[in-house]
Amino acid sequence: MRGVGFVSVLVSLLGAIATTSFATTVSYDGRALLIDGERRVLISGSIHYPRSTPDMWPDLIQKSKDGGLDVIETYVFWNLHEPVRGQYDFEGRNDLVKFVKIVAEAGLYVHLRIGPYVCAEWNYGGFPLWLHFIRGIQFRTDNEPFKGEMQRFTSKIVDMMQQEKLYASQGGPIILSQIENEYGNIDSAYGSAGKSYIKWAASMATSLDTGVPWVMCQQADAPDPIINTCNGFYCDQFTPNSVKKPKMWTENWTGWFLSFGGAVPYRPVEDIAFAVARFFQLGGTFQNYYMYHGGTNFGRTTGGPFIATSYDYDAPIDEYGLIRQPKWGHLKDLHKAIKLCEAAMIATDPTVTSLGTNLEASVYKTGTGSCAAFLANVNTNSDATVKFNGNSYRLPAWSVSILPDCKNVVLNTAQINSMAMMPRFTQQSLGNYIDSSDGFESVWSWVDEPVGISKNNAFNKLGLLEQINTTADKSDYLWYSLSTEIQGDEPFLQDGSQAVLHVESLGHALHAFINGKLAGSGTGNSGNAKVTVDIPATLMPGKNTIDLLSLTVGLQNYGAFFDERGAGITGPIKLKGSANGTFVDLSSQLWMYQVGLQGEELGLPSGSTSKWVAGSTLPKKQPLIWYKTKFDAPAGNDPVALDFTGMGKGEAWINGQSIGRYWPGYVASNSGCTASCNYRGPYNANKCLKNCGKPSQQLYHVPRSWIQPSGNTLVLFEEMGGDPTQISFTTKKVEGLCSRVSEYHPLPVDMWSSETDLSSNSTGLGRRSTTPLLSLECPLPDQVISSIKFASFGTPSGTCGSFSHSKCSSRRALSIVEKACMGSKSCSIGVSIDTFGDPCRGIIKSLAVEASCT
Repeated sequence: MRGVGFVSVLVSLLGAIATTSFATTVSYDGRALLIDGERRVLISGSIHYPRSTPDMWPDLIQKSKDGGLDVIETYVFWNLHEPVRGQYDFEGRNDLVKFVKIVAEAGLYVHLRIGPYVCAEWNYGGFPLWLHFIRGIQFRTDNEPFKGEMQRFTSKIVDMMQQEKLYASQGGPIILSQIENEYGNIDSAYGSAGKSYIKWAASMATSLDTGVPWVMCQQADAPDPIINTCNGFYCDQFTPNSVKKPKMWTENWTGWFLSFGGAVPYRPVEDIAFAVARFFQLGGTFQNYYMYHGGTNFGRTTGGPFIATSYDYDAPIDEYGLIRQPKWGHLKDLHKAIKLCEAAMIATDPTVTSLGTNLEASVYKTGTGSCAAFLANVNTNSDATVKFNGNSYRLPAWSVSILPDCKNVVLNTAQINSMAMMPRFTQQSLGNYIDSSDGFESVWSWVDEPVGISKNNAFNKLGLLEQINTTADKSDYLWYSLSTEIQGDEPFLQDGSQAVLHVESLGHALHAFINGKLAGSGTGNSGNAKVTVDIPATLMPGKNTIDLLSLTVGLQNYGAFFDERGAGITGPIKLKGSANGTFVDLSSQLWMYQVGLQGEELGLPSGSTSKWVAGSTLPKKQPLIWYKTKFDAPAGNDPVALDFTGMGKGEAWINGQSIGRYWPGYVASNSGCTASCNYRGPYNANKCLKNCGKPSQQLYHVPRSWIQPSGNTLVLFEEMGGDPTQISFTTKKVEGLCSRVSEYHPLPVDMWSSETDLSSNSTGLGRRSTTPLLSLECPLPDQVISSIKFASFGTPSGTCGSFSHSKCSSRRALSIVEKACMGSKSCSIGVSIDTFGDPCRGIIKSLAVEASCT
């Protein structure tokens, strides 16, 4: 046993804000968090309140609870709550108190990660831009202006929670708080000032007297009593910096974030389950999924730069609030299996022994007879059979088997009993507006965004200005405009040389207009935001105008001194000859600047101005156009998305609310994706990719709560050129189910008993007294299984959606499955030769089924 040290917390009943009472104390020792004096094994999941809508919160939290979570973890987003110093916003999606109370009403706990630096692929790491302009400030170091602002905001949030009695010490759900965030990853860059800053941050946080423990993630030198925690794809080897602190995992990355220009990452659930089981096998007692529901980066909240609007993260609950199967279900089973071991796990540290090369057993055994074991095969290729306590157990490669009684397997992380669900998007009719007999074009109106300077607040400045310092992030856009005289005899035009406009920018993208016409564009990427372009320039004798539209795609959110990374066109800008190499440098000339677009100033996103033009000739494939149309709500209650086929890049608003930046014109590389991803072996963000050669994001979430039954307004700003008549609304619905279960899968977790026949753990091919089950269930109350598209008992190949028969296949499988399932909402089928006969003796067989729900 590790030593004991704890923080005691006095707590009253939760009262009216919850249906159940929470603990009277929250504390910790070297084994676990203690709630009401009892050690707890806790499963947590991240849901960021502003990445969904308040009407979604209750369902998301209930699905989290149904999935086996005990805790909801969220960051607090400073730049949302204090967009102007001293002016606060806690309304709508920013209503933190409401979110915490809904969690409490569901009977779950909260881990409040105040930060206030959050990273989170969020614009500027969650810091408000006004912070950047405070005289003498340096972020995240021993700097008095910064520390003063950080303490003021942190205190503001703590005070709000205390006023609403939301800390556990007051009967509320908040059992943990976090100060700072992953500072240990970059603190060496700040030297001794970084060390003193972390000590100050710890002292400041604990002085706020929340009555619950504080944590710092990725901070090996977190001062006592702060608990240092782990973030990563795997944290089984993590050790806290004191024997008096529990082993905690604050971010288990369930997938990875999507970047514009990148393929879509995903993480197999077998690997996640393996990582979680390994963590608890080796002494962990608190684990959090980042993300459990990722959601959507509405508006201009994305960081990066180049983070996409979707923050789906391949999480157990998808961006639209639908359960992602089999990920959600397999993890739910895992949580049940772990909780069956809780009594033994909290009583003692594990005893770890080797069962062979890359084979390991961890046993939690108490003096009162409780015993739980985890058997691991860390080999990346080879399955193994191990002897443990006199019995044989088959361990697939890269898997953990959990034995709540040290005898019978309740779950193996590589063997999934949960079904998969196959959702699809269906194009929807949008009522009288879109279905007008006059055709789709007639329902669109538009406004041209002027090229170059059009606003009264434009200004002149010698030289080139950095963009963030100029715009203060009030807009993505900054115009750089120059008028220059061309005589025709310039050296760079001699010898038949074609004039070329050379522009260098810190990023993130730019469009170059010469004499009012788009001449070329350039964009950076998530790995390198800088842009360098050489654009052929058609110049005329006399006055010529060069208008450069520079734009940002989310501000930097991570890294040492990330706040000092600039954007925009800092030069040089040159006119040069394509053949003779001569040039003239325009960088130091008198440039005119305009922050933002005229359409933004006119309020075009709301759709209410009188500037809109309607007519028979809708401009298409032209840059800098605002579009507007009306639409009725898609029928039904299924989640809604906009399909931006035909568009380039811009931003979209529904009834004045921004659904985010769209960029279907940025296509992922053709390389890097695979038809399937092997879960075996260490995962990284580039291991499992899909959607290569396609737009990084084509579909964009539109919350149902933003849509009225009829008369809705959709506004687009298209900066590159597109055809709005090609876009469509779609709804997402699960209509397909599939599953694959072998004869030697463990029973469903709910059926586990310590009386289970040991033969279920064996690798032998003899008869078993227990039978695995393949279960299917349509997700919606009004759905039934309407067809069986595939059924095979034997050695079927392929994956969900692409199963195929092999030579070993029972001829009776389809009729048996149809009889058991057709017309029912759910069905379960025993996976055994007793049910299907034996199509190939001496081989482990599986049942694979694909079904449709209507």
